[in-house]
Amino acid sequence: MTEAFQRTENRPSPDALLETASKEGQGRLKIFLGAAPGVGKTYEMLLAGRARIADGVDAVIGIVETHGRKETEALVAGFEIVPRMRVDYRGRTLEEMDIDAILARRPQLVLVDELAHTDAPGSRHPKRYLDVQEILSKGIDVYTTLNIQHVESLNDVVAQITRIRVRETVPDSIIDRADDIEIIDITPDDLIKRLNEGKVYLPKTARRAIRNYFSPGNLTALRELALRRTAQRVDDQLLSHMQANAIHGPWAAGERVLACVDEHPRSAALVRYARRQADRMRGSWAALYIEDAAAAALGEVDKDRIAASLRLAERLGGEAVTLSGQNVVQEILRYAMANNYNHIVVGKPDKPRWREMLEGSIAHDLIRVAGDIGVHVISGDGKEPAPPRGVALAQTRRFELAPYIWSLAYVGIATGVGTLLFRFLDVRNIALVFLIAVLASAETWGLRPALFSSVVSAFAFNFFFLQPLYTLDIGDPESVIAFSFFLGVAVIASNLAGRVQRQIALARRRARTTEGLYQFSKKLTRAGTLEDVLWASAYQIASMLQVRVVILLPDEGKIAVRAGYPPDDTLVDADIAAAQWAWEHDRPAGRGADTLPGARRLYMPLKTGRTKVGVVGLDNDRQGPLLTPEEQRLFDALADQTALAIERIELVADVDKAKLAAEADRLRSALLTSISHDLKTPLAGIMGAAGTLRDYSASLPDTARAELLSTVVDESDRLNRFIANLLDMTRLESGATEPNVSLNFIGDIIGTALRRTAKILVDRQVAVDVPADLPMLKVDPVLLEQVLFNLLDNAAKYAPRASEIRIRGWRDDGDMVLQVIDEGPGIPQGDLERVFDTFYRVRKQDHVQAGTGLGLSICRGFVEAMGGTIRAGNRTDRTGAVFTIRLPVPGAADNPES
Repeated sequence: MTEAFQRTENRPSPDALLETASKEGQGRLKIFLGAAPGVGKTYEMLLAGRARIADGVDAVIGIVETHGRKETEALVAGFEIVPRMRVDYRGRTLEEMDIDAILARRPQLVLVDELAHTDAPGSRHPKRYLDVQEILSKGIDVYTTLNIQHVESLNDVVAQITRIRVRETVPDSIIDRADDIEIIDITPDDLIKRLNEGKVYLPKTARRAIRNYFSPGNLTALRELALRRTAQRVDDQLLSHMQANAIHGPWAAGERVLACVDEHPRSAALVRYARRQADRMRGSWAALYIEDAAAAALGEVDKDRIAASLRLAERLGGEAVTLSGQNVVQEILRYAMANNYNHIVVGKPDKPRWREMLEGSIAHDLIRVAGDIGVHVISGDGKEPAPPRGVALAQTRRFELAPYIWSLAYVGIATGVGTLLFRFLDVRNIALVFLIAVLASAETWGLRPALFSSVVSAFAFNFFFLQPLYTLDIGDPESVIAFSFFLGVAVIASNLAGRVQRQIALARRRARTTEGLYQFSKKLTRAGTLEDVLWASAYQIASMLQVRVVILLPDEGKIAVRAGYPPDDTLVDADIAAAQWAWEHDRPAGRGADTLPGARRLYMPLKTGRTKVGVVGLDNDRQGPLLTPEEQRLFDALADQTALAIERIELVADVDKAKLAAEADRLRSALLTSISHDLKTPLAGIMGAAGTLRDYSASLPDTARAELLSTVVDESDRLNRFIANLLDMTRLESGATEPNVSLNFIGDIIGTALRRTAKILVDRQVAVDVPADLPMLKVDPVLLEQVLFNLLDNAAKYAPRASEIRIRGWRDDGDMVLQVIDEGPGIPQGDLERVFDTFYRVRKQDHVQAGTGLGLSICRGFVEAMGGTIRAGNRTDRTGAVFTIRLPVPGAADNPES
């Protein structure tokens, strides 16, 4: 049988081929993995790089940290080193790997040290592993180094071992992405010796490290973690290679255990045994259930036992797999060979010997055909596992008489038709009429009514059509044979038709459930707010399970109703207590549960693999248990999707809060920087001039005193403008800006703004091109004057002395257009929209003009408050910036000049 499997399954795995195809055109990644700093990862990486250069490979160093180690520095000599990028951060200059320079150089191999490093703020990526991913995407190979404590999934384990939590981590997907992993392994004694010799840290640091981190116990544990994680990756690579090349296993390079579960009570024991066996072997494991045609006839208790066994496997850290097939042994062996499982755990046969001879035995058949796969036959305790505590489940449906009455009616109809045909046809043909009745009964009502119909049809056929008539005796030997064959054919036909009917019913039920879950998933995907998710979840659970639903979420330590279908947010004290208990203890409570069963509803926790997110309450008007086992399984699926959607919304909210906090921090830093300059500079001028007047007023000439007083006035004006901008921005952000609009001539507002900016524009030429016949605008003159003042002040900062600043105005259909044009350097294309951001200032040639970065942001806020728009642009005839304001012209009824 094994050879037959290999003949039928000699094609590569599509998933493995897709994984291989996804790496086409990308560089290869090799990680030099160590258990701790100082084991020699960088040294080995440089040696490997030198070997590649000797083979004619174009290899360069992207970044390598020698930490002053002479042996490492000696290996770096002779490599081409890509110059590092310099990043200014808080008055310090930091050096980072220059990705653009590496991509422009485009070598075949790049050496990148310290994969878990956090890049300096302002770099392209926040983490170095993201730099490496970009390099790999361009088809360049990468050698890199990593310590095991920086792997994300092992972060908590390392913290427990060393009592030090590492903040810089890389996701496990980087390890899984690696084409090669080389363990750099030395014994703890050798590493401690290197520390004492000063080959890792300076002597003082080394002594402290040996006491706190580099103890023999810690190093041994970290070493084991590194070896295990590498072995896991190698095992995954071996499996992918076997699947991609259609190689049938098992290859006993690693231990993999497969537990085969079914409806038998011992299935839970098989799962626990597989877990223990995998732990002893240091291997992976899974639980497999093969759903064949007989599964459709299983009772609800059996189905729930199978589902409980698979959930147990997931809770114990294994993989739960369900496959469909007709031959259970064949499907088990096919899955085991395709996934390189070399141990299969099955239950001991408990059938009588005669049934094994007729029906076969899964355990015996597996032993015969397993080949090199070890088969573990486990007896188990055979006891019925207790149902999930706290959740009352409905039992198997009760006996119904109607299908048997209808089956009897089908036989009666067949008898009548047979009586009409008996005059013209042979008696053996009449049997076909009764077979039609049996098939109709099986198709309509299932197996048991069909068997009942077979027996009744046999007796009716004998009584009405076989000699002697109207008795149950059979006189003719041929009739005995005909009767026996009819009964046999009827039973077989009823079995076949009943099985097909069960499969069809099961397929329809699954299709409805799958469609419902699919539509629910689509709803949750489109839901953008927590309220949408909660409403969609409550409606879907209520409609698919025919129950009333309430969903409760935590609020300041208490649980509160957030959604329900039908809408109902009133809870009595017993329900509140049950919901709170379910939330606090992560177990069901309320109706039908062991805890607080007097509540109206059954409350069950909503949770993901990461945390609890809420509680859902269910009730209906039916007496007795609330959910059948099948409904419980459906509820579990709906609850899992709901919990994940709620967690997604909460994570998005957390990300938004983090972004707001980061933006607030940026604005705070910008404000402090601005205040430190724009307050300190004018204050320094005022204090200096005032101090000179106070101490030397009598000895100063009149011109000097007048100049000092002018300085005090000018710097005071500058300080006043800064404070006014801060107040205006505060008004805008608080929503307190309400324009006091009235009809005004634009020329009057421009004139007022020019008088205010006279001192600022004293060295510039100002040209005003605004027709006198323009219509009046319905604006707030104070706000519009401030807008023009800020634009002229901005132009004065960037336009060179003696250059021209022009103000233009014209009517464009229903809008009035105003432009402020200067002859400065202009605005970079990427900053045309950002110049209106709060505290943002354009950087030109490594220089930022003095200012707060508030003026243009205030302009936009004021213009939009008056119903207009403002945008930035550049001149086309020469360098210079253009700011264009559009304001609506009021209608003729409002404008007497129009």
